[in-house]
Amino acid sequence: MKEMVVVLYPSPCSGHLMSMVELAKLILHRHPNLSTTILTVNPPFYVGNTAPYIAYISNEFPDIAFLELSPPEFSVDHSLNLETLVFEFIHDSNPSVSKALESICEQSNIVAFIMDLFCMTALDVANDMHIPAHVFYTSSAADLAIFLYTPTLHSRIPISFRDQKELLIVPGLPLVPPTSMPDPLLDRTNKAYDWFVKACNRIALTQGILVNSFDELEPPRALRALAFGECTPDVPTPPVYCIGPLIAASTSGGDDDCQCLEWLRVQPAASVVYLCFGSQGTFSPPQIKEIAIGLENSRQRFLWVIHSTRLMHEPDLDALLPEGFLGRTAEFGMVMTSWAPQVAVLNHPAVGGFVTHCGWNSALESVCAGVPMLAWPLYAEQHLNALFMVEEMKIAMAMEIGDSGFVDGGAVARCVKGLMESEKGNMLRDRSKALKEKAATALSEGGTSRLSLDAAVEAWLGAVQP
Repeated sequence: MKEMVVVLYPSPCSGHLMSMVELAKLILHRHPNLSTTILTVNPPFYVGNTAPYIAYISNEFPDIAFLELSPPEFSVDHSLNLETLVFEFIHDSNPSVSKALESICEQSNIVAFIMDLFCMTALDVANDMHIPAHVFYTSSAADLAIFLYTPTLHSRIPISFRDQKELLIVPGLPLVPPTSMPDPLLDRTNKAYDWFVKACNRIALTQGILVNSFDELEPPRALRALAFGECTPDVPTPPVYCIGPLIAASTSGGDDDCQCLEWLRVQPAASVVYLCFGSQGTFSPPQIKEIAIGLENSRQRFLWVIHSTRLMHEPDLDALLPEGFLGRTAEFGMVMTSWAPQVAVLNHPAVGGFVTHCGWNSALESVCAGVPMLAWPLYAEQHLNALFMVEEMKIAMAMEIGDSGFVDGGAVARCVKGLMESEKGNMLRDRSKALKEKAATALSEGGTSRLSLDAAVEAWLGAVQP
């Protein structure tokens, strides 16, 4: 009998790739009778350097196979946003996906082909080859509800979301401000808008949706809406499996040697607020100065990771920060200009709060560490994440963001101090600690996420032709 393999196809962006790798690790750990192969693409535009991470995983987890696809001929149009470039490059890679799947099928039986949202055009390839296709949704189930409902919103609202005045009504969710929709969906004339709507349409045409979350974290009404098909009124909703939280404990090893961990070791318990906004989270120089002013005035201990630009060189702190800031805050603060071992930082006893851009990987890492958050969304689906994290999940406070998107130093000081010292901050801390335990339980034997993964695998194997 041929080997049974699960083929995973992530977006080339690092956060999506890392989540898919964690899914492969979970499948192999729980179901060693299966093997996994991850298809990778190397686009001719910058999405982050994932080569060192793939090399690290290949060395540490040799049972996970990586297969790099032959790149298509692709001319980069620099007038397009990143999301459009990713969608178009992935679409043009379909012939390489087809060849890769044909090659795998010669030696193995593909029981599931699991795609990222950005890879949904590969559904055509899977259908043509009669390979069961599934989706791995790398954000929350609440986000999934609105993405599944997006084609319905598209048909009912004839104008761009940025021009929509009324709140959006979505099954299972609180009223959604139209401006909280992901940036590429705000403008109907944007090419990325069409790509997203098509991708959202295709999610419902697959045989199952795996979600990187766990039932106890999600709003119950959102889970009910998904279970009863309310988010796809025109077609049946595929089975939805919450199989998380899946987070990467390390991306390269060597966390213990990081200078910031040495600094944290001498700080009091739960006294440090950690600020990090993801690999793509950048601020203008005036905004960086306001953050610095707010941190200094808050008098809270802080560990701050700064990425001033998307260039490869490190930012010039002397030029970016107020004069004398580093000296005045040396006794209670630390600024880093490059990588920090975020999981290790969040799990350190000295860390008591996290100012975050609300990327879902970061949110899950904070939940698993039991650390409350201050939500400062910047791009992608982060405004939706922030909405649900604050209003529904009760794991974050909202940053006071001005209408222009700018946050002054006074707001930074108030919100950081509120997170670390207020009664509401303490309530969030208690809630976060309780969810930490529930996250561990969900992935343990008999937990909801463990049972969901088993149900998904049982469905895959049940569909295998004898």
